[in-house]
Amino acid sequence: MDPISKTAGMLSIPRDMWVNIPGSGYGRINTAYSIGAGAKLPGGGPGLAMKTVSQFLGVPVDYYAQVDFNTFIAMIDTIGGVDVQVKERLVLDPVGTGMDKVVITPGDRHLVGWKALAYARIRKTEGGRGDVDRAQRQQDVIFAIMNKVFSPDYFPTFIKQAPSLYNQMSAGIHTNLSLEDGVRLAAVVAQRRADAVKTYLETRGVA
Repeated sequence: MDPISKTAGMLSIPRDMWVNIPGSGYGRINTAYSIGAGAKLPGGGPGLAMKTVSQFLGVPVDYYAQVDFNTFIAMIDTIGGVDVQVKERLVLDPVGTGMDKVVITPGDRHLVGWKALAYARIRKTEGGRGDVDRAQRQQDVIFAIMNKVFSPDYFPTFIKQAPSLYNQMSAGIHTNLSLEDGVRLAAVVAQRRADAVKTYLETRGVA
């Protein structure tokens, strides 16, 4: 994100991307986290994951955020759900026990927390592109969250609620970004231009 021009880029990296993991040789990019955690390297799993992505892209990676499933669900429910445009018929498989699969059809759909998570996680689709289609849905969910949180009607409330919300959900949010810096970044993003966020999908070296 460029705080001066108020622009940003969002890049999705498929989990099977074949990359050079610093100190461990070549492997799938999704193994960097477990290698860093297992070897107890400085910064642990997130540290090695950030180094791997930075080396692969040639772009510094300063911060990370890891959100647990249940916390993601709670976050979506706290903001009142999100609105996405579903492009094809999907069978959503919720996380947890005692919940049945649900079919959603194409069109504008309002998703509560567990549906948003299932929508972002599903890989088996009619398009047959697996992680590529899933990455697009994940970006759609992120944009839906941004549109909801940064709307003029909701953003002032969000800023007031941020400290208490963070305290409630901090057990499921793992990051090296302080709450204060997070709020500052949110304020910058809230002022972004309409075309400020460009999206990309990295496909080089997919195993």
